[in-house]
Amino acid sequence: MVNKKTTFLFLFLFSFAIKAQDIITKNLLKDVLVEIEKKHEVTFTYSDRNLENVYITRPDNTLSLSETLSYLESVTIFNFKLLDNRFITISYLEKKIPVCGTIVDSNTLEPLVLATILVNNTNSGTTSNTNGEFNINSVPANANITISYIGYKPIILPAKNLFPQNLCKEIHLENLSEELSEVIISNFLTSGLQKNIDGSTLLKTKKFGILPGLIEPDILKMIKVLPGVESVNESVSNINVRGGTNDQNLMLWDGIKMYHTSHFFGLISAYNPYLTEKATVTKNGTSTKFSDGVSSTVNMQTNNKITDTFFGGAGFNLLSVDAFLQAPITKKIGIHASARRSYTDFFNTPTYDKYFSRSFQENSIASNKENKASTDFYFYDYSFKILYDINQNHVLRANLINIKNNLEYTEEYTNNEATIEENSNLKQENIGANISWNADWSPNFSTEFSTFISDYKINSSDFNRETDQFQTQFNNVLESEIRFITNHYFSDVFQLTNGAIFNEIGIANKTTVNAPDFSKSVKEVLLKTALFSEVVYHKNNTYARVGFRVNYFHDFNKLIIEPRINLRQQLYNSLFLKLEGEFKNQTTAQKIDFQDNFLGIEKRRWVLADNDKTPVIKSKQISFGAEYSKNNLQIDLTGFYKFVDGITVANQGFYNNVQTLNSIGDYKVKGVEFLINKRTKKFSSWLSYTFAENNYTFKTFTPDTFPSSLDITHSFSSAINYNITNNIKFSLGAILRSGTPYTKLVKDNETIQDSNKTIVNYDTPNKERHPNFFRINASGSYNFNLSEDLKSTIRIGFTNVTNRKNTINTYYVLDESNSNKAKEINTYSLPFIPNLSFRISF
Repeated sequence: MVNKKTTFLFLFLFSFAIKAQDIITKNLLKDVLVEIEKKHEVTFTYSDRNLENVYITRPDNTLSLSETLSYLESVTIFNFKLLDNRFITISYLEKKIPVCGTIVDSNTLEPLVLATILVNNTNSGTTSNTNGEFNINSVPANANITISYIGYKPIILPAKNLFPQNLCKEIHLENLSEELSEVIISNFLTSGLQKNIDGSTLLKTKKFGILPGLIEPDILKMIKVLPGVESVNESVSNINVRGGTNDQNLMLWDGIKMYHTSHFFGLISAYNPYLTEKATVTKNGTSTKFSDGVSSTVNMQTNNKITDTFFGGAGFNLLSVDAFLQAPITKKIGIHASARRSYTDFFNTPTYDKYFSRSFQENSIASNKENKASTDFYFYDYSFKILYDINQNHVLRANLINIKNNLEYTEEYTNNEATIEENSNLKQENIGANISWNADWSPNFSTEFSTFISDYKINSSDFNRETDQFQTQFNNVLESEIRFITNHYFSDVFQLTNGAIFNEIGIANKTTVNAPDFSKSVKEVLLKTALFSEVVYHKNNTYARVGFRVNYFHDFNKLIIEPRINLRQQLYNSLFLKLEGEFKNQTTAQKIDFQDNFLGIEKRRWVLADNDKTPVIKSKQISFGAEYSKNNLQIDLTGFYKFVDGITVANQGFYNNVQTLNSIGDYKVKGVEFLINKRTKKFSSWLSYTFAENNYTFKTFTPDTFPSSLDITHSFSSAINYNITNNIKFSLGAILRSGTPYTKLVKDNETIQDSNKTIVNYDTPNKERHPNFFRINASGSYNFNLSEDLKSTIRIGFTNVTNRKNTINTYYVLDESNSNKAKEINTYSLPFIPNLSFRISF
């Protein structure tokens, strides 16, 4: 259960953020007039429509009638004229009022300097100052005001809406380059996060503001702030969306399916965020363009336009250095490039030491105390993109990405007075390439043709000194795909998309051992053809996307049909209802082998569905919710149900006596996600809560239904972002969630005999739970200019500020000193870790 102290901290953080906004309590003007009528025995005459939703601070009760009327005129846009001793008329047609406001970018909330403010049908106007503020002293109360800024969508507001009363209004201008019809919340939680009309979340790295603990817009770390997205072991290589495993997330980078997502064994994202322009995260109601990923789709895209000028940047943090560049070669050809490399093989930093200790808990490297040992670890990634605009209607794009991790471990020991050196290594690499051709054949018809190849390898050799055993393991995924899509725009509100996809995937696994001599090699190939079609209708208050996908598996002679639906309906100005549903499948999964792993740290190998012992994984998901959005207040409540079958014991990561069994099962997740987010010019604060029940069913087990290893029943998240100035920002947040399930030993019978060997005797699967997980993160940033064209940013981040020791996994091994006993092994979360980054851009 969540204890009182931590619950209080969440409530305190959120209430502080709301109170800090200096909200002034006001009263409806109509109610105040009724009180004045009773006190002074007068009658007000007015139009109900004019006074609708007008609020003021109640006048002092000691004021006379004339003083009261003067006060009302000073705080409203109305004239109050006393006709005789009893009747008072209220009008505003001839009144001149002051107007004011602060003009900001709707995404970043940064002030817009020298925006134009014009009073329509007059010669009056002004411009905004360096803080985006403006004032005009005398404006007709019935006038309209136009506000415009180059590159932004102009807006027209009634002058009475800009009457200050107590505070000048913050006015948001939207960038014309944005896909405005697709974005419904342009500044969600922090700048750079947007909410799309189809329910997906859009991450725009260039506009990233600040989030607790983050020093850069790490795409996969940013995903974890969303309700329903967890990581049971706090790594970005194990992101769990609505109770699903990490291999159930479809990861796309510029249309290339990626099989490796992280550096440093899951602790940081492998995708350079400064060239990756945006990422769209979809949990349900996915477009029929996408298959695989029965839990979510993360679609990362780089900038797809040729820039007019050189643009780039570089930076470093306490783990790596990186640089990126976007450059025009000619008017029709441009290049984008990025590169990042760790410097951990040259010297260590406090951040590296903490990450290394976290990654190598309780394995052959961390446990080596006797022999002389050394480690050499580094990672890098790079990407390259060529953009060619054949003409205004036809464009070609080519992409390349390479991600690599390399670990070498050397151990020296003495045998018969001779020094022997044994080497172990682990290499992980994912190379992907893509070519696409987009063509606009007419204003109403366009096509997309693309092809990609993705090549993932993990290659390791591991020497075990205790058993004098040397083993090698190799895992390779090679996937290629050809895709053709047509888009028919029948009108501004109706679009039809059709497509065909041909996909081939091959997976190889090989293991060798020298003592005893053993070798096993498996290679499988699967061909798949898919046809899909969907219609999109978007008009006024209604958005609908409905489609289906037909998948044919050539090797199995199997057909799977998948319907998809995504509906959104606006009921009132601020209230929306949404319905999302989908059927999906995937043919790849990760096998997790704790007994025969890669150097004790990487335990996941990709395997391919064979429609027998490894079936095609299929999911059915439905969600329904409501959203309220008004005056920078966002409230979201969504209920969901997900059913996934075709999972196996091998890909669920059991730490108990069922991990070696061959069984096929399913899991069911049902839950509710809640989010409340309040934003102002300086503040953004939010509180989220997710409730979920996640249970496995394996018919061959007893009991056959039990909690999932990824079951997190309650999860809270709360944070405050505060812009101290336009250039200085601070963020503080906390995470509180239920502990994950684990399996204990049978009391007083910790080990049993299995044939001629002794094994650990586990109790009922996942019956126990770890203590609650709790962590506080903080970060800060400072922007400044080194010159007119050279901008720079310093960011600091602190993970686990209180240095709380959270247990995230527990399992048991035989006690070497007593064969009748077992020893408990615990894995802990990240300790307190500082990090820092410095960046320049031009």
